Amino acid sequence: MATVATSALLLAACGGGSSAPAGGGGGGGAALEGVGPITLVQGKDTSNFVQGVLDSWNSQHPDQKVTLIELPEDADAQRQQMIQNATAKSDAYDVLEVDNVWTAEFAANRYIVELPQDQFPLSEFLPPVIDAAKYKNKLFAVPSASDGGLLYYRKDLLDAAGVTAAPKTWQELIDACAKVKATPAGASLNCYAGQFQKYEGLTVNAAEAINSAGGVITDDQGKPNVNTPQAKAGLDFLVNGFKNGYIAKEALTYKEEEARRAFQEGKLIFERQWPYMYSKLVATDGSSQVNGKFGVAPLPGMSGPGVSSLGGHAKAVSAFSKNKKTALDFIKFFTSKENNQKNFEQASQAPVYTSIYDDATLQSKYPYLATLKQSILTAKPRPKVVRYGDATLAIQDAAYGALQGNLTTDQALQQLQSKLEQLTAG
Repeated sequence: MATVATSALLLAACGGGSSAPAGGGGGGGAALEGVGPITLVQGKDTSNFVQGVLDSWNSQHPDQKVTLIELPEDADAQRQQMIQNATAKSDAYDVLEVDNVWTAEFAANRYIVELPQDQFPLSEFLPPVIDAAKYKNKLFAVPSASDGGLLYYRKDLLDAAGVTAAPKTWQELIDACAKVKATPAGASLNCYAGQFQKYEGLTVNAAEAINSAGGVITDDQGKPNVNTPQAKAGLDFLVNGFKNGYIAKEALTYKEEEARRAFQEGKLIFERQWPYMYSKLVATDGSSQVNGKFGVAPLPGMSGPGVSSLGGHAKAVSAFSKNKKTALDFIKFFTSKENNQKNFEQASQAPVYTSIYDDATLQSKYPYLATLKQSILTAKPRPKVVRYGDATLAIQDAAYGALQGNLTTDQALQQLQSKLEQLTAG
């Protein structure tokens, strides 16, 4: 996968080279010293997997215990609090769970420190997830979970309507919905939903639609190139979905959990979602109305299979941690293959180790595993920019304006192109 971080996108860097002072971000020679208690800072531990890893570590390292600090569910709010902590140069945060699109920004601004590549089994990881953890070819975070978008669908309803395969194109999805809604069991259901609230999930969904129509937000050289017929076709699919009723109107308010609940409660025929939802759908405690009734497929696109935005999280060491050696050792522990497989099996978090995807026993138990691997290997990264916060807000403003009908798709893309040009100008 090509790296989109180029000189055009990185001119705003605040540093990050080997000249950074010891203990600061970017310093190739920064000393990872200090042993003692630390904190792990991330979003809510909804599966309780993370706390289990912490309990295991703490029992083995009573003098270097890790305390979990849970931030809001919203990724934008997590990023904001991490930046506020770094700006204050506070040592309250030691290990940060960073979204892969934050790596360049956090590294360039010296919020996190460079990590020793030779102390991690990088060759065992999927190439895209390692690429996303680097800045200027230096490792600043270690992937703990990847993510690729998937299409969840009501296989039982498609079968009953005579639809024999999951849709590969947007038109096939629309046609399948029409057939399902013509049946008594499907008449009251909404066709499709993703995550269209104005937050990071909208950036993901808009980027996927644009990429799946052959467009880009930034090209391989990092130059904004979103005001194109291909990008318009992708955004039009989403806009027309709300206009024509094949995307649920409520989806304008959906983040991941709202969308997940809608599908899990049997209200949707199709949903774009991350792999974490799988474990929720197969629950046998009565919380899932679709256990045994759904399937998983690649995202559809305009003329064939679509393109996922690359998701995922990695562990990084705060530049202001006083116990960086403990933080480094804990990251090694957390990101081991054993823990990575447990995280997949317990919480449906996409693995980062290639061998987990290729395990025949796991493939038999989790039949969507090959689909997930392909989603990640063919995924496109969101713009890998130092000013990512500004870039994603620009994407959200344009996309949400179009979805609400306040902007035409032409106006939205013109606005976005202009804003991205400003953000990446020298």
